[in-house]
Amino acid sequence: MQWERRGLQASLAVLSIAALLISIAMAVSIGEMTIPLATTFKAVVNRVFGAGFEISGIQEGIIWSYRLSRALVAACCGAALALSGVILQALLRNPLAEPYVLGISAGASTGAVAVMILGFGHGVLTLSSGAFAGAIGAFALVSLLAAGSGGSHDRIILAGVAGSQLFNALTSYIVTTSANAEQARGVMFWLLGSLGGVRWPDVYLAAPVALGGFVVCIFHARALDAFTFGTDAAAALGVPVARVRIVLLGLTAIMTATMVSIVGSIGFVGLVIPHAARFIVGPGHLRLIPASVISGAIFMVLADIISRIIIPQQILPIGVVTALFGAPAFAFILYKARRAV
Repeated sequence: MQWERRGLQASLAVLSIAALLISIAMAVSIGEMTIPLATTFKAVVNRVFGAGFEISGIQEGIIWSYRLSRALVAACCGAALALSGVILQALLRNPLAEPYVLGISAGASTGAVAVMILGFGHGVLTLSSGAFAGAIGAFALVSLLAAGSGGSHDRIILAGVAGSQLFNALTSYIVTTSANAEQARGVMFWLLGSLGGVRWPDVYLAAPVALGGFVVCIFHARALDAFTFGTDAAAALGVPVARVRIVLLGLTAIMTATMVSIVGSIGFVGLVIPHAARFIVGPGHLRLIPASVISGAIFMVLADIISRIIIPQQILPIGVVTALFGAPAFAFILYKARRAV
């Protein structure tokens, strides 16, 4: 029985990775110019291994310089946001916890816009650094509001909603008072989630953050299992509660800030994907973490494909697509949470 279970898990892992690779290949092939999968494969092999396949220079440029980097960043973004949702839902013991709901994404957006438009820390702070500072500030504010009102998990969500509205208002104020028309149009489109300007340097930033977050979370998988029973139970099981909280919450801020600085604020991924993965593999974090990472990556790549083809000759912000799927799921999760009370 144990060998059968392990074989089933291994098969599921292989299928999941294959599904991710197929979704990335589809994202590279589908667009205004349809490119056969065989051509995509040849272009990648030419660049990586120096093979001599003869393909169109235009097609190779589209594949390597535009679509492949875009698909890889989408995968990293989905994986990191889903991972952040897993962490927050375990630490806060609340099924509605995720970076977007807790205001971390909104704070990161405010920090990034402050650097982009106001020039805060000019020459010192990068866009990612500004987003990180905003994410830390947002989470500190939410924690302060929640602590002042009793610190219950439900109040943390309410504090997150309040903090999110505050930082969204600050972002709107900065844009409307300090940006010119072109800046305002670009920033507002970016805030809804945009992969249009993604290139290989963004891959080199997003991939290590997502991979590093995955490794750290796997290392803390048992601690996250303990946190689902409460901090007292975790401490009784020998988990260093304060240290683990600081490490994992800091990791959440880093991942969220990095992804927001690259693609803008994208909601509902960290909420919906962990629940879907939990339904498939169960609550154990040693299985839940890899399942959420792969599911989040696939979801974001498919959302990017939909954003590019749903309206001919026009690209929707990817945050609009994730919200179309995430908002009904959020309502369903909220309904189930109320039924369970």
